[in-house]
Amino acid sequence: MNSFALGSRADHPGGTDCRPRLVQALGHVARQLFARERRLTVFAALLLALLVPMAIAAGLDERVLRGANVWIKPMKFALSIALLALTTAWFVGHLQVAHRRGRAVNRIVWLLIGTGSFELGYIALQAALGEGSHYNVGDPLHGIMYSLMGLGALGLTATQPLLAWQLRQHAEPSRAPAYRLAVQVGLWLTFVFGAGVGGVLSSMQPPDASSAAAVPVFGWSLAGGDLRPAHFIGIHAQQLLPLAGWAIAAAGALHARAWVWGVTALYTLLFGAALAWGLVGRLG
Repeated sequence: MNSFALGSRADHPGGTDCRPRLVQALGHVARQLFARERRLTVFAALLLALLVPMAIAAGLDERVLRGANVWIKPMKFALSIALLALTTAWFVGHLQVAHRRGRAVNRIVWLLIGTGSFELGYIALQAALGEGSHYNVGDPLHGIMYSLMGLGALGLTATQPLLAWQLRQHAEPSRAPAYRLAVQVGLWLTFVFGAGVGGVLSSMQPPDASSAAAVPVFGWSLAGGDLRPAHFIGIHAQQLLPLAGWAIAAAGALHARAWVWGVTALYTLLFGAALAWGLVGRLG
């Protein structure tokens, strides 16, 4: 999250940079991620690489489940888990060096990799079979697997408050207090909001993606009765609140910590509105 130099340049004889600045910046971020938490970065890279064969499969496989190609769900989950892993890896780098390879961080890392692998593995398997992974409880085996998926999702999001606690105890003191606060609050809300609405969503199947009111790509229903937007807002508190905290700290705002709490309040209202929209639409 800190500002960073773009790194070394590869100049051609005329002295102009041959590589786009964006490529240099992405390379720097990648090196930072590997230095901060190599295991999570490799895990995320593997998930992103899996998007290629899954996209090919989506192009060749015409099977549809609940209004969407069977491979859309595993692709979305691969991307989401990869982003969770990369963000977690970045924030591990905020810990003091002596604690980055400690027992607590190892538990967080392997819990995320284990639960993320299980979730995506089962979702991809069911996609290959042309069957649903979520809400598929028609027989004991699938009922057990769906329950295990719920536990896996809980474990996946539980990595975030565990990391927030480590950051509270062992964070490097060099970063701005407002930014440190935003990171910790974002990690906690990822669990509270994400896992909370996820538990409700597990028993309330959303509308299918064939609706004319569905949001492109996401497949969310705009007609209400869909808790997935609230779940999305909750899960991505991990990225959005820290970004807001970074911007507040970089701007040198007076009473920066108060600004962070204000943004958190607005974010909570947004989450509450999305949750109410999903519940009222369903109950109505």
